[in-house]
Amino acid sequence: MNSYNDRKSQIEAQAIRLGKTVYNDSKAVKNPTPRLELQKESSKLATLEDAIRKSGLSDGMTISFHHHFRGGDKVVNMVVDKLAEMGFKNLHLAASSLSDVHAPLIEHIRNGVITKISTSGLRGELAKEISHGLMDEPVIFRSHGGRGSAIANGDLHIDVAFLGAPSSDPLGNATGYSRSENAKSICGSLGYALPDARYADKVVIITDDLVPYPNTPNSISERDVDFVVEAESVGDSSKISSGAIRDTKNPRDILLARQAAKVIENSGYFKPGFSIQTGSGGASLAAVKYLRDSMVKNNIVADFALGGITAHMVKLHEEGLIKRLIDVQSFDKVAAESLRRNPMHKEVSANEYASADEPGSAVHYLDIVILSALETDVNFNVNVLVGSDGIIRGAIGGHPDTAADSALSIIVCPLLRGRIPCVVDEVTTLITPGSSVDVIVTEYGIAVNPRRPEIKERLEAAGLNIVDITWLRDKARSIIGEASALPFGNKTVGVVMNRDGSVLDVIKNIES
Repeated sequence: MNSYNDRKSQIEAQAIRLGKTVYNDSKAVKNPTPRLELQKESSKLATLEDAIRKSGLSDGMTISFHHHFRGGDKVVNMVVDKLAEMGFKNLHLAASSLSDVHAPLIEHIRNGVITKISTSGLRGELAKEISHGLMDEPVIFRSHGGRGSAIANGDLHIDVAFLGAPSSDPLGNATGYSRSENAKSICGSLGYALPDARYADKVVIITDDLVPYPNTPNSISERDVDFVVEAESVGDSSKISSGAIRDTKNPRDILLARQAAKVIENSGYFKPGFSIQTGSGGASLAAVKYLRDSMVKNNIVADFALGGITAHMVKLHEEGLIKRLIDVQSFDKVAAESLRRNPMHKEVSANEYASADEPGSAVHYLDIVILSALETDVNFNVNVLVGSDGIIRGAIGGHPDTAADSALSIIVCPLLRGRIPCVVDEVTTLITPGSSVDVIVTEYGIAVNPRRPEIKERLEAAGLNIVDITWLRDKARSIIGEASALPFGNKTVGVVMNRDGSVLDVIKNIES
């Protein structure tokens, strides 16, 4: 005989051998509740306060946030207000970036709720106060790729990540848009939230559209999520394109854009299958429009566009001029909607985008990047973080990542902004080393890094106005004279990390 009862002794013997118990059918209970109803009882659903308590967060730990809603973000202030109400102190706030909307953090810093900050950028009143010495500990600034690497290798350990999502189901499958009729918000790519979701000890999804399971396709998987919190609103989508992102009608920007496009066309890299990324500045974005005309004329189709994707890139993609969009951050609602509907518009994490440690990182395969600058100097170094008044007013973003890994990096900036020179002897703060910068485009001429003589030769052959970088510095001086030294103090308010984890520079407090 070979009945179940006959095999019982062998089952028990194998259970002992494997260190297991024998199955007991009397303990099996089947839940007959309809599964749509059962979702409402998900163990992950919680209020924000309950999620914080259950996460195990305690004083001195690290909390993280993403900035995909940019100027419309509501999650950082919502969560930190609740943490202050609950009595938390001495927290490390690790955001992918912070902006004008986060000014309420000033009081939480003064009250000791937040004592450390790690970020890619700071803007507005928060940046101004920190520049004047608000914090005892300096802010740690990392590029987007550098932040992704730091999270992955443990240099930036996150205890609890609070990640806003325009839709999530009760198990935590979340994405940057919603397909439901109740959609309240959209931000598109959640690329900067993905490392946090993967590596944080605990992950809290905060959503304003709780949809039925399964929420597909999802950016963040339920397997990485511990709690799901439903909120009235996680962000104002109309403000995604606020801050540095701007179209331009400025004649000078248009001139710079035309020149940048000519540099690309004659660089040797403008050929079928090339890849490109543009920064968020007006001239950088406008360059795409002029490049389009040349692509059409010469029947050139790009293989992919990378980085922060804009409506301009979406247009080229839908016209068949760019085959694929690789999106770490949707820079406007048009791009966010494109990610939802276009199958060749792909979302990537910050690590897949720009980590120096990731072999398949997209920037390793980037031909051309067009970037803006607050300042450049005679050694081709670039500053995109600290203004001419010594106040932090920008973000590192992917600037040094893309400049370092691209085949051709082009910096577009005016020679002067008002009475402020943009080509100087030495940048106020070193963000992107000159060793990774190839060309600087100004309205007075184009400077090519001596490391790239072949580029200079091609551009000169095309009849472009190529000048020495020191000539640009001298030209700025001849117009406005010598700039006065800034009144920096002795307190370090910021530390700039290189993408490889080394310390690149420090930022001193400004005294006036």
